Amino acid sequence: MADSSFDVVSKVDRQEVDNALNQAAKELATRFDFRNTDASIEWSGDESITLTANTEDRLLAALDVFKEKLIRRDLSLKSFDAGEPSQSGKVYKLTGTLVQGISQENAKKISKLIRDEGPKGIKAQIQGDELRVSGKKRDDLQAVIALLKNADLDVALQFVNYR
Repeated sequence: MADSSFDVVSKVDRQEVDNALNQAAKELATRFDFRNTDASIEWSGDESITLTANTEDRLLAALDVFKEKLIRRDLSLKSFDAGEPSQSGKVYKLTGTLVQGISQENAKKISKLIRDEGPKGIKAQIQGDELRVSGKKRDDLQAVIALLKNADLDVALQFVNYR
């Protein structure tokens, strides 16, 4: 019998993020406390989102609205890296980026965690921006998935290609 395996990846469904962004934009346009604040949210490139408002407080409130929409669509906040608010003339701006892929540093942390605390006989290989975990028993692989879900890591993880 061949080894069973799965891949650990960190990818964000862009369509879900787009839906969350559109819902947040609609709420910013209709909510009473955002009237006359010129609060807006929009894409600025493939992986970055720009929020603008008249005051820093309204900007942070708009960011909270967007984060709430991300959570409602089952997207992890670890996959959205919000920058610091900056003033540009009379307008405050904030640019956030979507975090995709597992960095080499995080991949090494994850593989070390699997080696140290995971079941025996499990192998983890770094393949670019993802991690392949393989072993003889499927139960051991499910234990690794549970271990990684409970671990407090800096990156949002998904588990794909379970065979």
